[in-house]
Amino acid sequence: MEIVGLGRRFLALAIDWAMCSVVANLIGFDSKSVTILAIFFFEVSILTTLLQASAGQRILKMRVVDFTAYGIVPPLKILLRTFLICLVLPAVFTREGRGLHDWITNSVVVRDSRI
Repeated sequence: MEIVGLGRRFLALAIDWAMCSVVANLIGFDSKSVTILAIFFFEVSILTTLLQASAGQRILKMRVVDFTAYGIVPPLKILLRTFLICLVLPAVFTREGRGLHDWITNSVVVRDSRI
């Protein structure tokens, strides 16, 4: 499996943020950053738990898997991973090219050949 690079991951994050901003506007919150962040947290957590990818990752054909077995990441680890993304920890990278949020939760973002 091929680990996804930083540029592609950032683009997926930008797509997710833009979609959450649109949702915030549609429900009348006028793009308040805290509201967008809350919507982002729920969107990413729910979709990654159910589909192994957020909406942006799915569009760009990526998925989040367990680093050692390349299987499904448990829901509690997904919640922690998403929380760490919201704290902007992905900006710190390990030697393997994984974000700190992935290292802490033993996950990795890979290209999804199934889509």
